[in-house]
Amino acid sequence: MIYLKYVGRREKCIMPKGTNQKFKLYRLAQIMLEKTDEEHYITMPEIMESLAEYNITADRKSIYTDLRDLSVLGIEVEGEPIGNRYHYHVVSRTFELPELKLLVDAIQSSKFITEKKSNTLIKKLEKMVSEYEAQKLQRQVYVSGRIKTMNESIYYTVDAIHNAISENKKIKFQYYQWNVKKEMELRHNGAWYHISPWGLSWDDENYYLVGYDSDAEKIKHYRVDKMLHIRFSSENREGKEFFNKLDMADYAKKSFGMFGGKEQTVKLLVKNNLVGVIIDRFGKNVILFPTDDEHFTVNVNVHVSRQFLGWVFSLGDGIKIVGPDDVVEQMRSEIKRLIEHYS
Repeated sequence: MIYLKYVGRREKCIMPKGTNQKFKLYRLAQIMLEKTDEEHYITMPEIMESLAEYNITADRKSIYTDLRDLSVLGIEVEGEPIGNRYHYHVVSRTFELPELKLLVDAIQSSKFITEKKSNTLIKKLEKMVSEYEAQKLQRQVYVSGRIKTMNESIYYTVDAIHNAISENKKIKFQYYQWNVKKEMELRHNGAWYHISPWGLSWDDENYYLVGYDSDAEKIKHYRVDKMLHIRFSSENREGKEFFNKLDMADYAKKSFGMFGGKEQTVKLLVKNNLVGVIIDRFGKNVILFPTDDEHFTVNVNVHVSRQFLGWVFSLGDGIKIVGPDDVVEQMRSEIKRLIEHYS
């Protein structure tokens, strides 16, 4: 309510203050971010009405000043004359709507993020846009056969791994597997793994810890969602000399399904129509050698395992291992084993 107060001979318009005046700039920012965007505007009377809902009163002049002050907070507000009134809206945000849509899609389609955590993260992303644009983020990404992890502690496990790496400490954890009763079962009778963490790798929709096992004196990797009860060790990390020679991206590229195996250079004979498959897997730097009008050969460095052989097998007669001889023999043995298994 506006009332008049006499001060000497001059009339002065005094507006009673609401009980939450100290939150005025914060609430104004909230209103502008929630109720406006590139397509939705708000008028000065609507701003005053929205502030009143928070028991905050303000006159037009002070609101004009506050709208300018929002730029200090990184919130740029623009006023446009429409009809006989100015309409105000936020013109820039930290993230654009298409960028947030990509993040939402990535969260929903990520296997290692649980359904519960996916919903929580998306709700937080919705707060970064207006209430109108938030509705566009409430969309379902359908991925064939999508299975989400059930380990809710994975986010804290990842954080603990990063902290251990930054503080140069080993970690201890227990590792589980599923049994035929669909129960979590600790491996090695619940023994603790004592590992020097050096990095995290994303492969085949799963998160892996890549670390050094001092007892085995070699690099190993572990599914992060299968790690339990992670804790810091008092010991400093070991295996630095191994990781100084390791290209993490290259390591993941060579390991099919992150299964280990002897690293070898394998020569493949490939049909031209599968060139995209080779580039997608091994990158554009691979050298292709034309052999005839329909085929090329390529030398790739891989960890030879059943998973690698299975990948080759899955491509049918479009690809063939032609060297070295011991890998060709491994493929023959694997084919023979499968024939006997199904005969």
